[in-house]
Amino acid sequence: MRTYLSAALIVLVALLVPASAVAYWADRELGNADRYTAAMSPLASDPAVQEVVVTQTGRALAGQIDAGPFQGGVDALIGEALRSFAGTPAYRTAWDAANRAAHASFLRALTTGDGDAVTLDLAPVIAQVKGELVADGVPFADRIPETHLSVKVMEYENLGALRKAFRMLQIAGVWLPVLTVVLAVTAVAVALHRRRAVIATGIGLAVGALLLWIATALCRRLTLDDLPDDTDRAAAAAVYDALTTFLRTTAWVVLAIGLAAALSAWLAGRLRRTP
Repeated sequence: MRTYLSAALIVLVALLVPASAVAYWADRELGNADRYTAAMSPLASDPAVQEVVVTQTGRALAGQIDAGPFQGGVDALIGEALRSFAGTPAYRTAWDAANRAAHASFLRALTTGDGDAVTLDLAPVIAQVKGELVADGVPFADRIPETHLSVKVMEYENLGALRKAFRMLQIAGVWLPVLTVVLAVTAVAVALHRRRAVIATGIGLAVGALLLWIATALCRRLTLDDLPDDTDRAAAAAVYDALTTFLRTTAWVVLAIGLAAALSAWLAGRLRRTP
């Protein structure tokens, strides 16, 4: 019975590894404004994301200035200024501010039920561009009006279900990983042959890590396939990868820990048998 109990606990540990990682990720990564902004911050330098921002902002500003016969030239100057601005520290600051605001709207939607999508307001980027153009003496730049351009980051159909799921993940964010560790230790403690149990538990952790990696990759594919046809796939993939960096890193760390524990226990047994 002790052997069967240990085996059952090891299987449970393998299944809880991906669930624990996702719960912790939802609570401490998605639920935290600083960590969310830090995760999205590197995208400011991603070429695909920059191209989407430049294109969308350029379209929003096109025709906003009444420059008469010089309209085409002014629009071209704005486009060039946007591409140049996309590589500056001021752009990264504006990008972080926009993402922090998007995170606030996401949490507000989950708590109040308002809205049906998470949007990224590029108004800080546009304001920075206007300031750069005015400082460079670009004609008519001071006529650019205050423009709020919203780009959808996430769209949801059933907000009630999403709110409940997110709340459950937040509650389990700390306790589920702790429970997984406790069950792993218990699986070894109740086993009749503890060295073998350590090997099996290490393999169970490795299997759980592989399940987490597979689930993350599968969700990536499903998410990208479900996007509208006019969505930039490269930019969307970059956003998904940035948000799930923690999950992929966790999968590799748990895999390494599990294999190291199993290998160490196996080597310890071999050394004992060596005369």
